[in-house]
Amino acid sequence: MNKKLKTSLLNLTKTLLPLLFGIIILWLVIKELDLNQVIQNLKDANYWIIALSLPFGLAGQIIRALRWELLIHPLGHTPKRSNLIYAVLGSYGVNLAFPRLGEIWRCTMISRYEKIPFTKLVGTMITDRIFDPVAVLLIVAAAFALNVPYFEAFLSQHPETYSGIYGLLTSVRFYIAVILAAVALPVAFRLFRHTAVIGKTRHFLSGIWEGILSIRHLESRMLFLVHTVLIWACYFLYFYICFYAFPVIRDLGFNCGLFAFAMGSIAMAFPVQGGAGVWQTFVITSLVLFLRENMSIDTVAAKNLAGAFAFGVWIIQSFLFTTLYGLFGIIALSVTNRKKR
Repeated sequence: MNKKLKTSLLNLTKTLLPLLFGIIILWLVIKELDLNQVIQNLKDANYWIIALSLPFGLAGQIIRALRWELLIHPLGHTPKRSNLIYAVLGSYGVNLAFPRLGEIWRCTMISRYEKIPFTKLVGTMITDRIFDPVAVLLIVAAAFALNVPYFEAFLSQHPETYSGIYGLLTSVRFYIAVILAAVALPVAFRLFRHTAVIGKTRHFLSGIWEGILSIRHLESRMLFLVHTVLIWACYFLYFYICFYAFPVIRDLGFNCGLFAFAMGSIAMAFPVQGGAGVWQTFVITSLVLFLRENMSIDTVAAKNLAGAFAFGVWIIQSFLFTTLYGLFGIIALSVTNRKKR
């Protein structure tokens, strides 16, 4: 088997495996629902309200591009703002087809069109992305503080999640593996420092590290923080406004919205196209807890209401709208820079 064919098969596998995983999860979710009732609930939804949420999703991505610009400037480069916006929008379109490759794609495109070293851009991208789990952790903490009883109910319904986390954190093997890795890597780099592979790796990591350190030289750290808050405020409104599009769901309130948003944000960390299956599972489970506790709705009806919300919002926002602005970003980036190719 030649190298080109191997690469093609590997890329195909990287795409199909997450897709297959997502399809299996979707099937497991759907088989628990009464599709006729879900469809009826979808018919009762107000899609004008969902449309009202869309600008907030787009605004969040544009602000993300502006925040990325703040990280690039300390490297001594001033890329066109429009290119950064198009690259960020396009990266989400790429992620729909190839999970997690969108970030590499946007760095590749900006490196090509703005003549910025790729490794440094990867470093700024990593810094940019580091703040996502930090923001999610803060949101989860806030949701936990406001909804302790519901988190307890979630863990009681999913004991495997609790036992899995607890088992990992109390495993001696886990800590031994961490210590061995921490010791082995520096030793390997020192022993083989004169080899070409280690040399290239050190150069690559050096570029990434320089990009990460760009945050130390920001012209305005406060502006960076403001951008970060605005990004996640937009994401939350993007999600929460949709509550008002669905009867019954609209009455669940802010606390439920924050809880479901936190769970959905965690789900999006899974390397599956658009969070397919995983996002619906987390959001449906979250909403069912509130529907049963606050609205006294039985589990079957609650699942159908939550299922309608999760699938309706996901199809419109995470699939159709993301595809639309993702393609726009890819095409706009290519067209506006056609002379630089």
